Amino acid sequence: MFLLLLVLLLLLLVLLLLLLLFLLLLLLFLLQLRVLLILVLLLLVHNPLLLFHINRLTNKILQTV
Repeated sequence: MFLLLLVLLLLLLVLLLLLLLFLLLLLLFLLQLRVLLILVLLLLVHNPLLLFHINRLTNKILQTV
């Protein structure tokens, strides 16, 4: 039960981070800061890899429960 709660909190944290990145991207686009926009896009390119690792971790935790 505790592990399940931990997984849910982890997923919530990931969703919040993605939302924050999206809002940042939108803000940068509106301000036309092209250099920063490119940097944020690069960060987003690396982000799915991070999400993949988090997903694998949560799957392992769920299998042990």
